[in-house]
Amino acid sequence: MKTVLITGASSGIGQQTAKYFSQNGWHVIATMTCFDHGKDTVGLPNVSSYIMDVSCSESIESAKAKIIANHKTIDVVINNAGIGYRSFVELSEDEKIKTIVDVNWLGVVKVCRAFIPVFREQRFGQFINISSIAGLVNLPLGSFYHSTKKAVESFSECMSYELMEFNISVSTVQFGNAPTAFQSHVVKSETGGVPSYERMMQKITGILHKKTKKNTNLTPKITQTLFGIANNPRTNFTRYTIGFDANAMNFLRSRLGYKLFNRIIRKSVLG
Repeated sequence: MKTVLITGASSGIGQQTAKYFSQNGWHVIATMTCFDHGKDTVGLPNVSSYIMDVSCSESIESAKAKIIANHKTIDVVINNAGIGYRSFVELSEDEKIKTIVDVNWLGVVKVCRAFIPVFREQRFGQFINISSIAGLVNLPLGSFYHSTKKAVESFSECMSYELMEFNISVSTVQFGNAPTAFQSHVVKSETGGVPSYERMMQKITGILHKKTKKNTNLTPKITQTLFGIANNPRTNFTRYTIGFDANAMNFLRSRLGYKLFNRIIRKSVLG
């Protein structure tokens, strides 16, 4: 039985991925910040749950010590934990910027840094870092979320060169808005009484919620793709894009160039 460690496994994509792996012959190390919020995950068969706050080095090291004491090998680490922040740059807040950077980017960095020695000693392992279509294209009100996801993309690719000699593979996975509670939990900035800001916030929020509701079959595609990646690690760094929205946006951005793509996005948001 292979073992996968999944961060942010209490709900959403993390919880569904834990469920899929556990139902298909893998042992799952599910990490989360609170067991009460992750009851649906904790109760799954073939799942061992641990408290881990990816934004805190001490929490990661504490969880790591317990994990390696209880598990002889770890085959895959899926860095899934993430949060959203939809904000105008002018009205952004230092603490909220720090939080999203600490979770979305530095959380991935710290978890990888903690488990690279485990993989090196084993002489094998795989990091699957969940990015987003936000890591490939730039969209309105995503200055901070997109920045963290682009950072995950760059970090992952750079790190992959360091780890090839140790039979440790690295990949990233991008997808659009899955029908989970993620969008409803996204922190949104105030609009400051600026009419154009108010219109843009309403427009973007409406578009994202509409997309989320339409993507009814995206979650199983994501969990199945992650399972396939875990079972077939590639030597070279690989990006996987899942779902119509993500693939379409990536295709348009690469084929049209940033000027025309930017014009289309402006028109769809500003009319």
